[in-house]
Amino acid sequence: MERGTMAFERGSVLRGVAAGVLTLSVLVGVSACSSSPPKTFSTQSDEPGFNPFKFGRGGKQAAPSSGSIGVNGFLWRASLDTLAFMPLASADPYGGVIVTDWYTNPEKPDERFKATVYILDTRLRADGLNVTIFKQVKDAAGGWTDTAATDQTATDIENAILTRARQLRLSNIKN
Repeated sequence: MERGTMAFERGSVLRGVAAGVLTLSVLVGVSACSSSPPKTFSTQSDEPGFNPFKFGRGGKQAAPSSGSIGVNGFLWRASLDTLAFMPLASADPYGGVIVTDWYTNPEKPDERFKATVYILDTRLRADGLNVTIFKQVKDAAGGWTDTAATDQTATDIENAILTRARQLRLSNIKN
């Protein structure tokens, strides 16, 4: 009888410890969801001396505003405008990535295209943009087969985006 009592007590103690750990983890998880704004740490300092975060930047940078996107706004808008004829699969304005879904030209139903645009800079520069084009051709069985798109296609889309970005910038300057 003493042996059964010992097993019961040991089991109830372990259950109590497990319940306490579970309760503590829930409380920690709930407290992490508080409404206070997260603490931010600045890498910019007014103190003289070596600062590895300023290397190659030539001094202080303006801090981005809280509502701004992480890439050049003219390139972003121009990319969306230029690729408006293609269905949009995803767009990340903070990372600067636009991915379209497959587009089939009604005049050529046996081929389809997909585009990925990477905006690499916050400045309006030609090298701040990279476009990748994917092409598929319909085979005899009716399935789609990957094939290489010409480099000129990606270059033409990049040039169209850059032209549109310049137009948007000029229209913004005049106003």
